[in-house]
Amino acid sequence: MSSENAGGTVRVKLVRSPNSTPERHRLCVKALGLKRMHQVVELKDSPSVRGLINKVNYLVRVES
Repeated sequence: MSSENAGGTVRVKLVRSPNSTPERHRLCVKALGLKRMHQVVELKDSPSVRGLINKVNYLVRVES
């Protein structure tokens, strides 16, 4: 386990608006539990969550 991923969780912050993005990307942001700009959510680190983050990597930031 790396220090970035302590406890098996990952913190994700919405830094760009999903307006005028493809519908699938907006659904990924919603699936991550992000509703507002600059909102931070802590999610269990799993391959499915990492896949969602990778799909919308231009909209979110992973915080340590």
